Amino acid sequence: MTDDDWVTRERSFRGISKRLAIKYLGNLGAEQVSDDRVEAEDWAADLSTQTVSIGPSTTLTQVDLDFEGDPEALDPLIERFAQKAMRAGG
Repeated sequence: MTDDDWVTRERSFRGISKRLAIKYLGNLGAEQVSDDRVEAEDWAADLSTQTVSIGPSTTLTQVDLDFEGDPEALDPLIERFAQKAMRAGG
């Protein structure tokens, strides 16, 4: 499979820092190649952050991830990442 066969998936996670997201992605086999990108053999992800309001006086950090890769590897990877990210808050 070549990079031309890769697909993209966009996901957002609230209540997790970009630093922690990069750490989790590293635990899943990626290497950080820049401040906003990690790469593995059959997938990669670009990260960005924003502050989002969840009520009149509460804000959270949201990490937006643009995953790209082999579709057979990507969907299970995103699921494993989501499980780690959901536990981050508590």
